Amino acid sequence: MRRLWIVLAVLVTLSLTGCGYNTLQSSDEQIKASWSEVLNQYQRRADLVPNLVNTVKGFAAQEKDVLLGVTNARAKVGSIQATPELINSPEAFAKFQAAQGELSSALSRLLVVSENYPQLKSDANFRELQAQLEGTENRIAVARNRYITSVQEYNVTVRSFPSNLTAMAFGYKPKPNFAVENEKEMAKPPKVDFGAAPAKPQGDAQGAAK
Repeated sequence: MRRLWIVLAVLVTLSLTGCGYNTLQSSDEQIKASWSEVLNQYQRRADLVPNLVNTVKGFAAQEKDVLLGVTNARAKVGSIQATPELINSPEAFAKFQAAQGELSSALSRLLVVSENYPQLKSDANFRELQAQLEGTENRIAVARNRYITSVQEYNVTVRSFPSNLTAMAFGYKPKPNFAVENEKEMAKPPKVDFGAAPAKPQGDAQGAAK
């Protein structure tokens, strides 16, 4: 009897392996790990925002709309609970992606505006924060690309025969993914050339620089 159970266990193991069960398990774990890294890098960026906004405010307080835009975008990102279930819901995932996109755009506008303030550009704290932000954006791009690849491989397994039968039997479903279109352009932080000669500010910007 014991030998029979061993034979049955071996047959079940071979059956699960052949129909993609182990691949689904491995792919799902890879997605979880990749997603954790995406969240870590997004959180790293969000943590930089308050200091960045306060630094810019010290030199360009009149840029209220831009500063408020960054603050509100960060608040919207923080209001979304990045639970494990989020990566299984297309609607929740799209909301998360949209919020992160808004923060990316708001930060881009902030750095572009900073070009009008020579004293801000030469401030050591601002230069350090800008460098950290650019490095974080690069890490976000890497983490997102890894996640995209992980989800693509998983979704192929879920939809392919005969692993799709195993996926249906065990409740594995396709997962939403980041849009690949314009991925590289979206991930690029604006380039701020601190080595270039500062442009002469005009109007309010000139007064703020004095």
